[in-house]
Order: sequence, then C-alpha cells, then structure tokens
Amino acid sequence: MATLDSKIPEGSISEKWTHHKNKINLVNPANKRNIDVIVVGTGLAGGSAAATLAELGYNVKAFCFQDSPRRAHSIAAQGGINAAKNYQGDGDSTYRLFYDTVKGGDYRSREANVYRLAEVSANIIDQCVAQGVPFAREYGGLLDNRSFGGVLVSRTFYAKGQTGQQLLLGAYSAMNRQIGRGKIKMYNRHEMLDLVIVDGKARGIIARNLITGKIERHSAHAVVLGTGGYGNVFYLSTNAMGSNVTAAWKIHKKGAYFANPCYTQIHPTCIPVSGDHQSKLTLMSESLRNDGRIWVPAKLEDAKAIREGKLKPTDLKEEDRDYYLERRYPSFGNLVPRDVASRAAKERCDAGFGVNKTGEAVYLDFAAAIERYGKEQARVKHLDENDAKLVKKLGTEVV
Repeated sequence: MATLDSKIPEGSISEKWTHHKNKINLVNPANKRNIDVIVVGTGLAGGSAAATLAELGYNVKAFCFQDSPRRAHSIAAQGGINAAKNYQGDGDSTYRLFYDTVKGGDYRSREANVYRLAEVSANIIDQCVAQGVPFAREYGGLLDNRSFGGVLVSRTFYAKGQTGQQLLLGAYSAMNRQIGRGKIKMYNRHEMLDLVIVDGKARGIIARNLITGKIERHSAHAVVLGTGGYGNVFYLSTNAMGSNVTAAWKIHKKGAYFANPCYTQIHPTCIPVSGDHQSKLTLMSESLRNDGRIWVPAKLEDAKAIREGKLKPTDLKEEDRDYYLERRYPSFGNLVPRDVASRAAKERCDAGFGVNKTGEAVYLDFAAAIERYGKEQARVKHLDENDAKLVKKLGTEVV
C-alpha cells in the first residue's frame, strides 16, 4: 500500500522551511544551463514559476492551451493579494496571516506550507511591485490596503478591481523577458495529454498542438504543473474555472494523489437572482464588504412591503433596520468570514426578512462609506468598472 509523503521538512512549524533552505543541495550556475524544466500552465503560479526558473538559468518550456498566457484564468482574481507587512500598524504578523489562512481554509491546508506562504508574503508584494504591478497607493506613496472578510486587520494589497489581471501582466512581462533571452520556449495552444514517467520520476509530457492537431513529445529533467484547481460547477454558481483540469487528472492516472476534488466557494457578495434566464450568478468584488453595511428590515411587515414595491428601502429609518452581522458578531461585524456571512443572510431570508422580489436578498449599504470618503473616493477604493455599472443599474437595491 502506498504511503503519503508530503515532503514537509522536520522541525517546528515556524522553522521547517528555513532549516530546509539552509541545508538543501544547490545547483551551480554552469550546471543549471544543462537542465530542462517543463512548466504546464501560465497563470500566476505557472507564469511566475517559469519566469523564476529561467531567471535562475534553467531552460524552460512553458505550455498553455490559451492563445496567450495573458488569457489565463488568474485575471478573475479581482480582490487583492494578502501580505503581512503591517503597514497599518494594526498588529498584523506572519503568525496572524498563517492563522487566518488556515482558519479560512476550514483547517484543510498543510500548516507548514501555509506558514511558509505567510513568511514569503511580504517578499511577494515587493517582487510584484518590481515587476510593475500598479498597486493602489496612499497619499504619502505607501501601498494601500483594504480589508476582507474573516480577518481583523487590513492586509490586502489591490489594484482597484483588477488585481488578478495586473498581477498576471507582471508575471507575463517577466516571462516575455526570458522568452526574449531564449531561456523560455513558449508553446501556446497546446494541451497536455499525458505525463512521461521514467524510473518513477516525471521526465516529460505528451501534448497536442490545438492548431494542427499534431501529437508532440517533450522531454525534460522535471515537470511543474501550475494548471489551476479543480472545481465542480453547480447551478447558479459563480464558478468560471479557466482550467479544464485535464492535466491534474492525467497525472492522477499516473499515480499522483488527488485530494479534496470538490472546491466550493461560498460568496456573500453576489447580485441577487433576477430570473430563470441566468446560467450563473454575477459576482461583485468582496472588498465591497470592507465599508458596506449589510442589513434587512427589522420588521416582517416592512420586508413584505418592500418586496411588493409598496415601500422604498431608503424610507426606512435607522431604528427600523437590522444590521444583523454587526448585531451577531460585534468583533468582526460585516467582515465575518464568507461562509458565516452567507449563512447569516440565508437565515434572515428564510425567516421572512429578505428583500428583492424573490425575498432572497439583503441590502449592502454604502451611505456611511460615502459620508466618510465622499462618493468618488468610495467608488475608486472599492468598485471596478463592472461593479460600478451594476451599482448604477440596480440603484438602491445595492447601494
């Protein structure tokens, strides 16, 4: 029977990877020029890996099934990227980022790997800035932060509502530099069909040229997969997975272990259902919960009147509104974790306090944020162009 081996180093959780890096065998620059590495996938993971390996001196072959690495699904990561830089002076640390990430992952992650992620998070931001990613900045020039659900600090670095796209362009630029140097050979419109195993190790791939249909063989000393996560698409899901996960399935058939195959993201900032014609839910940036206040009418008769169009939400006085997340979770308020916010909204709707024509929606109110920042600054801080159009279209149903 096979034994699972995650290759995590020995030692205390905060020192595992530091000790490992200090003791790991190194490859001298002259030898790196003789080593070939295949990287499948050119999103943030694959693109960064390819650019970094090439920068180190390895010969890289990069594969993607899109017509360009710029079309990788990483562009859909609107909200931001976390790092424990503690710019706000609000008590953030490597440990707090580690703890929040493990907790946010429902305690299913490998703790040692998450701790390493928290350790290098600050350096990742610096690398992205060096690559030209236009993160938002405060008046004094420091990188700005905004809050996200599930944490009590502001650690999310963002580029308006286009963070994933801007990060991908940074990785893509770094790849292009190495392509120009001849260290990366790019294979667009290629799909990995199978993994080549020699003496128990990955030594190449079989790929199909999606333009000509030709089956190709590519050899290497190592194969890196950065092909995205697996996700089932449910009815009215927000899922729009760019990866078709065939690469992960192919290596699973070759003996790689496949864990947690169903990834479900519960999101509390979806636009309410508007009709049977919808094939998926429309997702707004979750950073909207940063300053937005979520509420429903405090009285059943008011909720019913709003659903029937007899009462406008703006006519309800403050005392007639139930800011239920702030009432239930005073420490986190509207920034409770996604699953908690979503379940609390469902409970209020099931109890008859839901709004919209369906009764399956709640209000996200920006009156306080607009009063605090001004309308334009509130819009710049949180809304991308798509969100702004939705807000304008839906009016008081959202704002």
